[in-house]
Amino acid sequence: MPITGLLDERVKIPDGVTVTVEEATVRVRAGKRALERRLWHPRVRLAVEGGEVRITCEFPKRKDKAIAGTYAAHVRNMIQGVKTGWRYRMKVVYSHFPMKASVKGGEFVIENFLGERHPRKTPILGETKVTVEGDQVVLEGPDLEAVSQTAANIERTTKIKGFDPRVFQDGIYITTKGEIA
Repeated sequence: MPITGLLDERVKIPDGVTVTVEEATVRVRAGKRALERRLWHPRVRLAVEGGEVRITCEFPKRKDKAIAGTYAAHVRNMIQGVKTGWRYRMKVVYSHFPMKASVKGGEFVIENFLGERHPRKTPILGETKVTVEGDQVVLEGPDLEAVSQTAANIERTTKIKGFDPRVFQDGIYITTKGEIA
């Protein structure tokens, strides 16, 4: 019978994936891919026990339960990221001026957006790989937060200001997101 007043979340560790918890740092490794993240809260404890990550909290309050659930989701996303990875697809849309999207070093560059002379740039975060295939932009990487934040930054870089958004629908928009199959 479980102890009342104890929150106990568990995340299974699949075969081929190694998870270690040292102090408040969670390291997940599978093959050549590795992710590391600091998850610290004074009332929430993380430990690896018998093939699963155990997240516990004694006499949890509502916020403690929320943090434990968030930590469990982060660990699941890290495991999925090192196993298969994450992929976001974006579409380049323009009707007035043909824009050109490219990757230069660690930046994503958008040229001729709404006829502007200066290119718009945004950084590519973490280990995210960005490829441009015609009017499609594909972002892939093991870290969900880096991939999704890079996609959000690209989308935000093409935000239209000063024009009627019903007429000027130009931009780069997220179409699909998920894990790499």
